[in-house]
Amino acid sequence: MPPELYGTELQVREMVAPAGKNSTPQADQYTKASLERHQLDPNPFTQFHTWFERAQQSPAVHQPETVCFSTAALPSGAVSSRFVYLKELDDRGFVIYSNWETSRKAADVRSNPQASLAFWWAALERQVRVEGSVERLSAAESQTYYSLRARGSRVGAWASEQSRVLDEGEGGREVLERRVQEVEKRFEGVEEIPVPEFWGGLRVLPVMVEFWQGRDSRLHDRFRYTRGEGEDAVWKIERLSP
Repeated sequence: MPPELYGTELQVREMVAPAGKNSTPQADQYTKASLERHQLDPNPFTQFHTWFERAQQSPAVHQPETVCFSTAALPSGAVSSRFVYLKELDDRGFVIYSNWETSRKAADVRSNPQASLAFWWAALERQVRVEGSVERLSAAESQTYYSLRARGSRVGAWASEQSRVLDEGEGGREVLERRVQEVEKRFEGVEEIPVPEFWGGLRVLPVMVEFWQGRDSRLHDRFRYTRGEGEDAVWKIERLSP
């Protein structure tokens, strides 16, 4: 029945990317690999390291350490996401570094110390999801990594009040650049710049890790690791429906 008979106008939905760059409305098919239970290590950290090394070795995967880090504020429940770099993996969790005073993610984890990570390695048709609680690294641990950064990045960590507005009426970016100059002057001749109290590492302590391998017809292989309470709890591995 013509839409005007309902007393409404016809609404046209624009398909922005129904199939990537294909000329057909069908999505790309994933056919490069499969994933079976016997291929998985009992420990998700070991399994992640195996997949991460594979991504590092692939010339088609650019910066495999890039990860989407998502947090949620309470009591609103509003979710926010951003891309950061995974810098460390140890037997407790996944470590990123950032500003933990003025940034949106800092406010989120203060009210809700939970986060998720999502890695996507398109060339391998693989993704990894991580969910868990978070904890700050000690100043000494953060200093170890901070000292490895380029000097400009160390200065920038001091100068930038991350996520706060740089008012264009007050100079916009020029305000930031003046702060950089002030920090440079403050630490002139100082090689070992101390890590700011508000900056450092955050570890995501996983309670769930999922490994996803793309398959044909969207029938992907998905395996989820979950862990119970306590340090001695073992990881349970389950196949999920795609």
